[in-house]
Amino acid sequence: MFAEVAIPLNVYQTFTYRLPESFSGEAKAGCRVLVPFGRQLVTGYIVDLHDGLRETGQEDDGFEIRNVEELFDTEPLVTPELLELTKWIADYYYAAWGEVIKSSLPAGINAEAETIVSITAEGRLALADAESKRSKTSTRFEALALIAENGMIGAGELAKHFTKARAAAVIRELERAGHVSITRKLQSAIAKPKQQQAVRLIDRAPAEGSKPLSEAQERVANLLFESAEPVAFARLAEMAGVSASVIKTLEKRGYVEVFTREIRRDPLAHLGAADPADPTAGMTLTAKQQEALDQIVDKLKEDQYAAFLLHGVTGSGKTEVYMRAMRATVDRGKTALMLVPEISLTPMFAKRLRAHFGDAVAILHSSLSEGERLDEWNRIRTGEARVCIGARSAVFAPLEDIGLIVVDEEHEASYKQEESPRYHGRDTAIMRANRADAVVILGSATPSMESFHNAHTDKYHYIRLAERIGGRPLADVEIVDMREVFNRHGKQQVFSDEMLAAIRENFARGEQTLVLLNRRGYSSFTLCRTCGHTSRCPNCDVTLTFHRNESRLVCHYCNHIERVPRTCPDCEGPYINYVGEGTEQIEALLKQMNPQMRIARLDRDTTRRRGAFEKLLNEFAGGDIDLMVGTQMIAKGHDFHNVTLVCVISVDAGLSMPDFRAAERTFQLLTQVSGRAGRGEKAGRVIIQSYHTEHYALQFAREQNYEKFYQHEINFRQAMHYPPFVALINLLIRHTDYSKAASMAAETARLVREADTEKVLRVLGPAPAPLSRLKGEYRQQILIKTRYRRQAREALDAAMDDLKKRKQDTRMITIEVDPVNMM
Repeated sequence: MFAEVAIPLNVYQTFTYRLPESFSGEAKAGCRVLVPFGRQLVTGYIVDLHDGLRETGQEDDGFEIRNVEELFDTEPLVTPELLELTKWIADYYYAAWGEVIKSSLPAGINAEAETIVSITAEGRLALADAESKRSKTSTRFEALALIAENGMIGAGELAKHFTKARAAAVIRELERAGHVSITRKLQSAIAKPKQQQAVRLIDRAPAEGSKPLSEAQERVANLLFESAEPVAFARLAEMAGVSASVIKTLEKRGYVEVFTREIRRDPLAHLGAADPADPTAGMTLTAKQQEALDQIVDKLKEDQYAAFLLHGVTGSGKTEVYMRAMRATVDRGKTALMLVPEISLTPMFAKRLRAHFGDAVAILHSSLSEGERLDEWNRIRTGEARVCIGARSAVFAPLEDIGLIVVDEEHEASYKQEESPRYHGRDTAIMRANRADAVVILGSATPSMESFHNAHTDKYHYIRLAERIGGRPLADVEIVDMREVFNRHGKQQVFSDEMLAAIRENFARGEQTLVLLNRRGYSSFTLCRTCGHTSRCPNCDVTLTFHRNESRLVCHYCNHIERVPRTCPDCEGPYINYVGEGTEQIEALLKQMNPQMRIARLDRDTTRRRGAFEKLLNEFAGGDIDLMVGTQMIAKGHDFHNVTLVCVISVDAGLSMPDFRAAERTFQLLTQVSGRAGRGEKAGRVIIQSYHTEHYALQFAREQNYEKFYQHEINFRQAMHYPPFVALINLLIRHTDYSKAASMAAETARLVREADTEKVLRVLGPAPAPLSRLKGEYRQQILIKTRYRRQAREALDAAMDDLKKRKQDTRMITIEVDPVNMM
């Protein structure tokens, strides 16, 4: 019996391994196996089983068919449905199948093999000889001395003293010389079920003639009798006010049993138990909401694939439609999945879902601990949880018999994964629903151009919620021309007079304000007023951002950190200027101008600690904060009824990005953040400051008119051959040497053009990427535009094969299908 195994490395094929007879009866597609790959052991995934050798070329090329070393599972971790879905992702997004499968499983579940290096007798002799000759300068000697000092050492530990590549090379040199021996040790998975000592009552009554229980022992026995369920050991000792020895004595006398049990790590425990009352009681849907729900439920009853675009203005009640559609799905015996764009939104939605579905709700996102994620994943896999909510990666939740997938804020760029495998969570959700004969709802107040176009071409069913709940009006939006403000004051101003007056008036009325600036830090960059020097990142083609609280300069791309210079590094001049505003500076200025206000900041810097985001939102919702400054994190999904003013400091930087989606993103951000104002009984007001007030994205955002914006933008997309009229494939070539990156890019573009025999591709470039150097690597871009995805894939495959035949390092090339970020 042979197994086709997908390896979670950057390889685009599966590999054939022989299954030992002891594994043949238990191995199934979707199980994890430990296999030799090159000189290492790796965890791979069985994707198929067969009796005869396939046409892999492994034996024909002189490769020996190697054996599977270990079978980790008797039941597959990856369901057949998810195996098919991950295969589709690998094919569509030009990704390694093994990497996609690994991404679909919770982090920490895989066992890995570690290379252990031990010194030999010959190695000790060589070391002694080198010491006697005092030839101690080579890396090889340093490594051998380190191994000798420890007796044996892991390759990973050795790599900490050198680079990973250098450590691997030295190990190979020492092994060839006979100075070290190599063994491989299997490490257990990082995440394991959490265990707890618990106590259960066996016999409360003392045996005849036995010594009576002491007062402390009696308290323990009574507590266990009253609970009727086992109690955690530590909790029991605390409740009874006794030491551990009291319980241990009861165990020796046969009154109680102390045992170990697995317990669940509940990431939603802080929400408390679900309210048994019906959360929909007394809540009547509007006629439009009910009409939307009826359309969705009708399709659910058909048990066939259907896609809906639920286009509802902010505050129109989309979430309630989601919840009731999920309830209808669960009532029909099926499972439901809800995706949200930001991890920060999951607690809010999870609270509402728990109110509807109790403990049948599971939550999946990357901010959970590995143990919590494993426990939630297992609850979904066993069917204990019937509803799942999470960010992008939750699209792989192992739900069986899935009936409904909801993608909230479907337009958000965060649904696209920026690292390999570069899949899009929304599009993957649509494909999963299609393959499972399920219904998918894409919801947004500002749909992506692609989704709205698909609704117009009848690929999706279109539902419109054009009014807010209760007939509340949309906020009034005012655009302040900062050019006029400059002329008025004779210098640049951070805040217009109109904005400052509105903030103070709002506070005087006891109402809350949100202030948006989509740039964190204190200042964008430093500038020497004597010579013009700016502090730039040594690894990236960007300036360093000044963070005053930490008193440091930070690169937001590679996290390079420098101290703040007291004098100019170039001319030693003392005049260091801090240019450009960030959220940290806006917070400081507003606190200085309004000391009576309670002001807080919400951005990535203030929410790094776990629970910080939720704490800030709860304080704001409870009225403990008068004004919140934040990045785009404050623009999405929040429902604060006392927020009546939203201020946008500047959108000009985003509008000027060299990206064809810049106008769309700006319009979406402004519309979304405007939707935070006036969600209660009081009317809302929005003030936007800009130097480009005439731009159509701002004008249509002021009107909050999506249809007009779409008509203007779609004409531009069609004329310039951009999505949704063509597919884009971005090839990014990276190297630490500029000339090597440029030559590889030129060769790749030439080969793609040659492979395009039907001439259906527009191959643009190569050209330097907008961020031409990042993390120490020069970056060249090739952009492919086409209406024919199959021909594009064939041309890319041919070009990559040619490069491999010429012994070119194709690892320099990143292929991204349907890119969202063009930077």
